[in-house]
Amino acid sequence: MERRNLWAPWRIKYIQGLEDSEKHDCFLCYDLANPDKDTELLVLWRTQLSMVIFNKFPYNNGHLLVAPKRHIPDLAAASDLELTDLMMLVRDAQVALKDVLNCHGFNVGINIGRCAGAGVPDHVHIHIVPRWDGDTNYMSVCSDTDVISQSMQELYAELKSYAEQNSLPRVNY
Repeated sequence: MERRNLWAPWRIKYIQGLEDSEKHDCFLCYDLANPDKDTELLVLWRTQLSMVIFNKFPYNNGHLLVAPKRHIPDLAAASDLELTDLMMLVRDAQVALKDVLNCHGFNVGINIGRCAGAGVPDHVHIHIVPRWDGDTNYMSVCSDTDVISQSMQELYAELKSYAEQNSLPRVNY
């Protein structure tokens, strides 16, 4: 039987030790405080109240996170304007992902608290995971392995270009 390789070059930073942003108590706050590093940190968009960033350890190609700028633990601590901003960014991210990746659906979710699986329990964020018909296969079911078919930097460039052409995000105050 021929041996096959799955390439996931972005994982090396995780294997060797966490990136600068993950070495801080809250990588979301670090990324928010460094707008000059948006391309390096894969921050896709910013608004006055929130940001959209790539999940650096994705479940699927195009896995994005939407987070408020304020370090708040849950939705109850968010203002009405922050909640509106977050949902509008979720909408715009879904539109961009659907048009760029031609995905068939999405998982959109919020893990609040460590017991619910929140990797950053004190800074609420929303996961947007593109899905395709039949994208669950033996790799993810039997071997706990995710196959990501495109580099994050390549998709980042595509989504940034799409956003510029389509005036995203469409958050107005």
